[in-house]
Amino acid sequence: MKITGKIGGNNDLRDSRMVHLKSVLAAFCPCIVAIFAVFGLLPAYFWAVLFLEKMKKTKIFYLEDEPFLGKIVRESLESRDFEVRWVADGREAAAAFEVFAPDICVLDVMLPHLDGFAVGQAIRQRNPGVPIIFLTAKTQTADVLEGFAAGGNDYIRKPFSMEELIVRIKNLLQISVIPAPKSGDDLIFGQFSFSPVRQELVFGQTVRRLSHRESELLKMLATQPGQLVERKEILDKIWGNDSFFNSRNLDVYITRLREYLRAGGVEILTLKGVGYRLLV
Repeated sequence: MKITGKIGGNNDLRDSRMVHLKSVLAAFCPCIVAIFAVFGLLPAYFWAVLFLEKMKKTKIFYLEDEPFLGKIVRESLESRDFEVRWVADGREAAAAFEVFAPDICVLDVMLPHLDGFAVGQAIRQRNPGVPIIFLTAKTQTADVLEGFAAGGNDYIRKPFSMEELIVRIKNLLQISVIPAPKSGDDLIFGQFSFSPVRQELVFGQTVRRLSHRESELLKMLATQPGQLVERKEILDKIWGNDSFFNSRNLDVYITRLREYLRAGGVEILTLKGVGYRLLV
């Protein structure tokens, strides 16, 4: 694994003190809030509530069987104020996931007993909305497709930097909290009905469940049929940047959406190097 930046020394000491300080404040804030409420200091009460909300940590479920790598990644994430539940055995992952109730999952793929793809599928059945990032040395297109088919939202190749992992975590979390359209805002194009809320594409009697990124991409295209949607805009909004690897991921997603839409005569036209148009 490629790690950029130092772990340890004064930075770790400072991070440790900050975590301790926040724990103390979190313990005492409920008492302070109660006192404010009793004496009618409602403005102060609301500020205290906002403060507590601010202090809530993002919970990351991390699956990795290699002890040294797992320890470094966990400590690096914790030093950046994430709460991490690290599990080393895929067979224990489902139960640990239920108890921990994370905001996002980071799953290594190559595990001895139950691989990350199988764990991802089990997690997706329990929680269709939680973002999943797969970590693996496998880089073939077939492996990437298997990861997305298993419910993954992103796919990071080893070795990777902590900075890259954190950027992708934050990007997926940002996408996941964007308010979704109401159920009445289903998009109709050609013979298809698409629900961004349920992430379902309906054609006749066939209902296809889409992944999070498939849904986001189709929504960008279907909300403005016939209009050019720039490639860079898609990459920045859904993947966070227009890196080479993300560009290849986008190509994979476009190919999959074309396969889904072909039966209804809907096409995605490519303007090479520029963007795409949804043609009905």
